[in-house]
Amino acid sequence: MATQTPQTSGVQELISRIRDDGVEAGQSKADEIVSQAREEATRLVAEAREEAQEIRAKADAEIESNHQAALEALKMAARDARLQLGAQVLSSFEQHVKRLVAQGTQDGSFVRSLILVLAGQAAEEQYAPDQKLEILISDLLIGREQENPELDQLAREGVLGISGNMLREGVEIIPVGDVAGGARVRLVGEDLEIDLTDEAISKLLLKHLLPRYRAILEGVE
Repeated sequence: MATQTPQTSGVQELISRIRDDGVEAGQSKADEIVSQAREEATRLVAEAREEAQEIRAKADAEIESNHQAALEALKMAARDARLQLGAQVLSSFEQHVKRLVAQGTQDGSFVRSLILVLAGQAAEEQYAPDQKLEILISDLLIGREQENPELDQLAREGVLGISGNMLREGVEIIPVGDVAGGARVRLVGEDLEIDLTDEAISKLLLKHLLPRYRAILEGVE
């Protein structure tokens, strides 16, 4: 068996030390790499979580924004529908009142009574004898105005039941096409006219009825 010399022993010791130092350095480097990898992984996970939270927060904000926009759109649509329905109901009510007034003021008995009241009022006012009063009625009541004044007068007397001696002198009944119902009184020679037609009566009624009806629809009354 060969005997180790001091020189050989020193070389062996150097080799062992180099080997041990290499292993230790490798292990240290490996530990450093692992540590860096763990730190990088931790950083990446943290960044991923932060990014996920930002994405979720952004999505939640967008969902909330869309939700609010949808609510506002629904509110606006409901308001528009309510306003439109209210306008339609008011319009229907207005048309209904006009129809009722038209039916009443186009009745021959009503017009006859109206003419007699107006003629009586004219007599009470004691207008000058030569002052002429015209009462304009719908020509539909006598089947359109006749060309012959005598026939026209007969038609008025026959339909309305008003004879000439029922009216004071100077009061004339004139059928016209622009009066649908009721009557319009005109004092000839003066800027004076009393409108008692169906249109005027409807406007007067609706002026008082519509605000009350609107208040009922809105639940105020």
